[in-house]
Amino acid sequence: MAEDAPRLDDQVCFALYAASRAVTSLYRPLLDELGLTYPQYLVMLALWEHGELSVKELGRALSLDSGTLSPLLKRLEKLELVRRERRADDERSVCIRLTGKGDELRSRAAPLPGVVGTAMDLPAAGLEDLRATLRGLTDSVNAYRESRTDV
Repeated sequence: MAEDAPRLDDQVCFALYAASRAVTSLYRPLLDELGLTYPQYLVMLALWEHGELSVKELGRALSLDSGTLSPLLKRLEKLELVRRERRADDERSVCIRLTGKGDELRSRAAPLPGVVGTAMDLPAAGLEDLRATLRGLTDSVNAYRESRTDV
């Protein structure tokens, strides 16, 4: 191997990928008990926080396009956790609301962040620093990507 060849363990992208897979796999059995996938859980988190959101607002909050979000919402509606309704004042806009069943699921999901936080073995300040670093990283990479025509 050439000495100047990139090494896997030196790549930030690999560290992010491995960490994301580890955290997501930790969530999987916890979410199985709730009958949710990880992306569905993220939709529910946004709705538990905001009550109701348009599809556009939800997509922006989760960084998902409508092609990815629509099947998630259809599945959640089939599970009777959310309701999709066209807005009366703008037929082009669809509002997503929790059902009673979706709202009740919130209490069963409440312990999950604590379980994951414990597994991460970071103090509260460390978790906040990590979140801030990752948000900054996301913003920087998105800004860079949007400024480039070749990326």
